[in-house]
Amino acid sequence: MVTLHPGLYKYENGAFAPASDAAGREKTMAHQILTAHNTSGSDADLKIKFDAMASHDITYVGIIQTARASGMKEFPLPYVLTNCHNSLCAVGGTINEDDHLFGLSAAKKYGGIFVPAHQAVIHQYMRERMAGCGKMLLGSDSHTRYGALGTMGVGEGGPELVKQLCSRTYDIAYPDVVAIHLSGKPARGVGPQDVALAIIRAVFACGFVKNKVMEFVGEGIGGLSVEYRNGIDVMTTETTCLSSIWETDDKVRAWYETHLRPEEYKPLHPQQGAVYDGLVEVDLSAVRPMIALPFHPSNAYTIEEFRKNARELLQQVEEKAREMVDEKYPLKPLADKVRDGEVYVEQGVIAGCSGGTYENLMTAADILRGHGTGDGEFALSIYPASQPQFLALMRSGAAADLMQAGAVLRSAFCGPCFGAGDVPANGGLSIRHATRNFPNREGAKPSGGQMAYVALMDARSIAATALNHGRLTGADEIALPEAQEYPYTYDPTVYDNRVYNGWGRPQPEQELVFGPNIADWPAQIALPENLVLKVASAIYDPVTTTDELIPSGETSSYRSNPLKLAEFALSRKDPQYVARAKAAQALETSRRSGQLSPEARALLEQAGLSPEDTGIGSLVFALKPGDGSAREQAASCQRVLGGCANIAREYATKRYRSNVVNWGMLPFVLADAEHSGIQPGDVLVLRGIRSALVEGRTDEIPATLLSGGAARTLTLSLPGLTADERDILLCGCLINYYAN
Repeated sequence: MVTLHPGLYKYENGAFAPASDAAGREKTMAHQILTAHNTSGSDADLKIKFDAMASHDITYVGIIQTARASGMKEFPLPYVLTNCHNSLCAVGGTINEDDHLFGLSAAKKYGGIFVPAHQAVIHQYMRERMAGCGKMLLGSDSHTRYGALGTMGVGEGGPELVKQLCSRTYDIAYPDVVAIHLSGKPARGVGPQDVALAIIRAVFACGFVKNKVMEFVGEGIGGLSVEYRNGIDVMTTETTCLSSIWETDDKVRAWYETHLRPEEYKPLHPQQGAVYDGLVEVDLSAVRPMIALPFHPSNAYTIEEFRKNARELLQQVEEKAREMVDEKYPLKPLADKVRDGEVYVEQGVIAGCSGGTYENLMTAADILRGHGTGDGEFALSIYPASQPQFLALMRSGAAADLMQAGAVLRSAFCGPCFGAGDVPANGGLSIRHATRNFPNREGAKPSGGQMAYVALMDARSIAATALNHGRLTGADEIALPEAQEYPYTYDPTVYDNRVYNGWGRPQPEQELVFGPNIADWPAQIALPENLVLKVASAIYDPVTTTDELIPSGETSSYRSNPLKLAEFALSRKDPQYVARAKAAQALETSRRSGQLSPEARALLEQAGLSPEDTGIGSLVFALKPGDGSAREQAASCQRVLGGCANIAREYATKRYRSNVVNWGMLPFVLADAEHSGIQPGDVLVLRGIRSALVEGRTDEIPATLLSGGAARTLTLSLPGLTADERDILLCGCLINYYAN
């Protein structure tokens, strides 16, 4: 299905061959778009200004609060505020709707675009209204991907959006560009999620496209509808790539015409002789219906492979789950899902930017028309991606067909992707055409003995499973209706009548509407000359996701209140973290007050440092932190609890490392970290750390680790630290950097 070819490859006349040198890298589509948005004058070090931005209601309050504190007076580029994450208003009383009122008032005051709750999920709205060939869009959501529409989307933490709001730039070294060559045509029953999971399985673990641009080329593209391409493209986030871009054609032209924006189309193709930093060959005809088992989209198998080895594979998942759940709680045996050689699931969900698109749901309706999903445990929920698409489903009759079959149709909402909608029962197994299936992301609470499981599948196979009342079934196993295209009429009336568009028309006199849960960021101090840091958590898992650093689900409601949200930090991974971090923070509080506590005095004496120029804080050690969401709170929660640094062997994504830096925490790298022996309670002493940054001595930073009464030296580094990142760290955080 998928073959990886490392090294340089040249693309010419539709074919690839190894390249002897990098001459021709400037001929890629990515290079054309990146350089058109680059303001630095250097091809090596980019300073990007985006065409537009988007945030949803978990992130926009914090971003606007940070931008206000940094001096922003109006939005300098189109900024879309959607309400598709906290739209249920189910936790914390009024606070979700309070955030929405804040967002509308901010759109009026600063000149933004406000999409009310239930109108569209963030990425579908951006596809329909803001994408354009050759454009670059920035979003505070990791699945900001519009490559199939000729648009480079980048998902980042909130501070990177703040930089754009403050008329600054997105600064990165020129990224590698990897060609994704599509050939062949998908077999019947194979959907975009199947292709995406096959690619993710091949590239994730080896980091083949990590922080790189995936450039989709080849004759296989022409046989795919634009919605099919979108479904593959949005999942590229799970490869840990930086962005994506696809060749465009007449189908894309027609898509823009359908969406009443024909001027946004232009043909995009690599030039003859384009050279890539790697090649991924995807034979679409060889892809089969896939399933990604808990707890990562890369844990993928063909459905056929899975069913042959279901009991063994489910036992492996259960063993991983046992590591997350306290031993005092029993786990329901996951292998019990296998009965008489078949696998049975309790729930199916087709939702969001990846699953809830018109073509997916029309196909599901074709499969289920005239049948039922059964009256047993199995339930099917469907979330159309936008109101215009929901409207088209109703007018076509497909919505009625789905409802008659027993499916429940809900409004546009991202909840099933992060644990705020359709949470399975304890021990339940849910199959979803959604974006992620990380640990706890579906809403389980392992600390309370609650464990549920999510597997990712394509809408076609989910519908086939629903047809069989929960018996896991690949779409290639049923008698499928004749393959067809689904003509779509886009009706923007629902947006025209409901979305507030204030772009270019700020109203400075408009007062912001604050709810009781909306709080300012706590003040941070500049980096001291020395640091003494207590290890508040040490995680030796191969990868630590942002969901583990700060859980999603009901905690999302508190993301407008930094201190309240911080109480949940690492709560499902290391329940003692918050208490340890607060204990270290109390020592720093006593130091700043001038009333040094006995514990703080003893710690500084042990380190041999004075309180006048030495800060006390905490750090998190993890081998590879930050896979998954772009949420800045994965870093900011550590910071507001007194965190000053992370130590890692490597950072899973650029966006998490950027969040760490923008919140003033040192993103240390430690070679051979897995053998460091660092444990909670250890103390790291950094002498002259401020001077080291000022003088640019970041390749080798000596530190002393105090552990178990003994001291030993560690050699840390801050690789790839830019001048602006250094200055942000010296100031203590991005807000301080702008204030200075």
